Amino acid sequence: MKYRVTTGGCLAIAMLAGSWLQVNAQSDRWQQRVKYSMDVKVDAAANQFKGKQHLEYYNNSPDTLKKVFYHLYWNAFQPNSMMDVRSRELGKIVVGKDRNGNERRDWDNRVRDRISKLKPDEIGYQKVISLKRDGKPQDFKVVETILEVPLDKPILPNSKVEFDMEFETQVPVQIRRSGRNNSEGVDFSMAQWYPKMCEYDYEGWHATPYIAREFYGVWGDYDVKINIDKKYVLAGTGYLQNPEQIGYGYEKPGTKVNRPAGNTLTWHFVAPNVHDFVWAADPDYKHITQRVDGFTAHFFYIDNEHTHNTWPQLAKMIPAAYAYIKAHYGPYPYEQYSFIQGGDGGMEYPMATLIMGNGKMDGLYGVAMHEWMHSWYQGMLATNESLYPWMDEGFTTFAENNVIHNTIDSLKDANAQEDAYAGYFALARSPFEEPATTHSDHYNTNYGYSLTAYSKGAVFLEQLGYVIGAANRDAGLLRYYKEWRFKHPNANDFIRVMEKESGIALDWYKQYFINAVKHIDYGIDSVYEKGNKTVVRLRRIGLMPMPVDFLVTDKSGNKVLHYIPLSIMYGEKPNENPVIKRIVDNVWYWTNTTYEVELDIPLSNIKELEIDPSQRMADVDRSNNKAVS
Repeated sequence: MKYRVTTGGCLAIAMLAGSWLQVNAQSDRWQQRVKYSMDVKVDAAANQFKGKQHLEYYNNSPDTLKKVFYHLYWNAFQPNSMMDVRSRELGKIVVGKDRNGNERRDWDNRVRDRISKLKPDEIGYQKVISLKRDGKPQDFKVVETILEVPLDKPILPNSKVEFDMEFETQVPVQIRRSGRNNSEGVDFSMAQWYPKMCEYDYEGWHATPYIAREFYGVWGDYDVKINIDKKYVLAGTGYLQNPEQIGYGYEKPGTKVNRPAGNTLTWHFVAPNVHDFVWAADPDYKHITQRVDGFTAHFFYIDNEHTHNTWPQLAKMIPAAYAYIKAHYGPYPYEQYSFIQGGDGGMEYPMATLIMGNGKMDGLYGVAMHEWMHSWYQGMLATNESLYPWMDEGFTTFAENNVIHNTIDSLKDANAQEDAYAGYFALARSPFEEPATTHSDHYNTNYGYSLTAYSKGAVFLEQLGYVIGAANRDAGLLRYYKEWRFKHPNANDFIRVMEKESGIALDWYKQYFINAVKHIDYGIDSVYEKGNKTVVRLRRIGLMPMPVDFLVTDKSGNKVLHYIPLSIMYGEKPNENPVIKRIVDNVWYWTNTTYEVELDIPLSNIKELEIDPSQRMADVDRSNNKAVS
């Protein structure tokens, strides 16, 4: 059976290995391609499974590959692993104090020192038993969470090879993202559960060890069969191919379910054009669905006093949320999406998410919207989030905040990005800020990583609306989606989209706000009278230059907005508020620390002066932005 992935409302394309790439690939951005067929048999009582994997690998690069690499993620969940050592080392760093005045350490609180205490039957492992390339056995070396395979014969450019692997796995106690028996009682959260080919792109191999966070995968098609005890209900990536044998809410209404004899069921899923595959299992999962514009949303949760009302309410909220998402960020291209109770908080995967589910309604809706928006920035656009976490987590946070504030009536008049700015300002005041170009695993602190990726990344987009105009930014986000979905864009690709949309040069914006840790701080330096006019000297105190909105209000309440473009923008944003008179002044050269604005009214008639009245500029000290007569 063929399933489709629609792209931006265009005609559906049946997914066959390689064919999608030929139709949609951008001329200057080749990509590898994979096709997985996996068959696993789960011994749920022993928390182990055995698997066979057939992998078709398409080398669409111009390079000859002498090695390949696989991820073996679950080897991280063993005492003295890199993840264990790193978490314990960061836990020695004090990053502040909690509400009670106690030291707050830089743990990943879900990991802390838990891995070091795992017993042999609690650890995770992925053991490769055999590996063949085109039928010939291959040597390989395990470097903890990476399998290095020196090939007996290179893979030539524009060719296909086939790998066959047998592997054995033990499901770890749930610590980070995946594992068994999570804190809400879900039996199996199966993320990063299989040996996964590393991505090879124009930057080379991305054989990133599993230290803390973030993933990057090869686009491909998955055909997965999971044999497990019949009592379990499964959820995950992909379309179930045998619902009439499975039931559990997958079957069409009125269809008779005919389960085969025996104590196990084989669940058969197919997932087209995704870069990962997640599943979860629990005997107590309740499965409900909600039809949305063009696809079906599935919900899997353990029905209890916490979830009995919240999860059905979440299902009812999805259509309104999607209407906003589709209009602002582009249509969802698959035929289903699954919200699954499991994991350790919230984690995104193609066509599905694992989220904690026992919380209050606002928290459940918030985490659901965050993880679902990842379907755009991690699922479809799929930037390398190890290298550009701010483009994934930050853009997702920005979109999540907008979705929530535009679908909850009580929040519609509030500042959607207020918390993002507060997080960024806390980061800027701290000694832990590093350039946003830092690799996700190589930040010196979890604190610095989190506030940079989530808060500063969201501020980057909101502030971009200040620089080029919110309408240009919003149109640019849709253009970004249309031009770059399924193509792994990088930071420059995004900047170029916004430059084309706005007609404004933006390389400086990326250089200052992303590549460096220079801060924005503008202030009103002095005001003096010059005949019947007033001269206001503005000062750039921080090291990052910006265009400036400067609002003048006279004592009659009349307002005039002076817009001062930055010289290296080579353009100006549109007038965002035609109700207020706007004067476009001469450019402010980025080398100059001061700028004088001449007003055609006497000083005695001025009521208030304000820099950045919309407060979208991430000015780290706004105390000097306003002067009142």
